[in-house]
Amino acid sequence: MSGISIFALIIGAIFVNNVVLSQFLGICPFLGVSKDVKSSVGMGGAVLFVMLLATLVTWILNQYVLVAFGLEYLQTIVYILVIAALVQMVEIILKKIAPALYQALGVFLPLITTNCAVLGVALIVVAKHMTLAQSMIYSASIAVGFTLALVIFAGIREQLDLTGTPKGMKGVPIALVSAGILAMAFMGFNGLVPLP
Repeated sequence: MSGISIFALIIGAIFVNNVVLSQFLGICPFLGVSKDVKSSVGMGGAVLFVMLLATLVTWILNQYVLVAFGLEYLQTIVYILVIAALVQMVEIILKKIAPALYQALGVFLPLITTNCAVLGVALIVVAKHMTLAQSMIYSASIAVGFTLALVIFAGIREQLDLTGTPKGMKGVPIALVSAGILAMAFMGFNGLVPLP
């Protein structure tokens, strides 16, 4: 992982290896929360915050506990517990310290517990033997890519609601077709930078 530049890591995570459109992680919020742009931006912000925090904690836990004691086989279950605990702690802290931000995030914060993209990034940074700095840059870039895909898709869905979509294609069918076309559009970025 040391041979890749920071620029390639960022561009690769946002466009080439988009977590939703090429790795198919985080599909539930991608389809469920993307009905309007405002909700998508809120979800993206919450994912960015939790993904950075979860990557930091899981990387440290992996390096200094799991690897040190030969417990690497417990990664997945430990990471799931850590992410769930972090989301709960963040929710409690925000409710007490910043009630306005807590209200703004609304239902998005608890939804992140079940977002497999957060767990996926934590597992990817360990599998690719990234340093802590690379892990944080990668997770922030993945969250930006997730938000970008979510906001673009929400804009498409809002526009589709205003058009004369055939009755049999309304709702989920046209959303899935649109997601497929968006994924193909992001495939155009393949080869832009070397993959990490």
